Amino acid sequence: MHVGRIIRQKVAERKITVVWLAKQMSCTRTNIYKIFDRKSIDTDTLIRLSVILDYDFFQHISDNEL
Repeated sequence: MHVGRIIRQKVAERKITVVWLAKQMSCTRTNIYKIFDRKSIDTDTLIRLSVILDYDFFQHISDNEL
């Protein structure tokens, strides 16, 4: 499973809108959808998403799930 799918799943589980997440990330909805489609992501963006969504996405890296 790639990181974008995991992020999309956590957003859905928390019933967060793409509009809200885009505002928190200071980007557009289009950029959020692009993140959902990414197989990989830069560390800074993943840290920001981890804080905003209150979820440790890095556990998937250490578990070798990405």
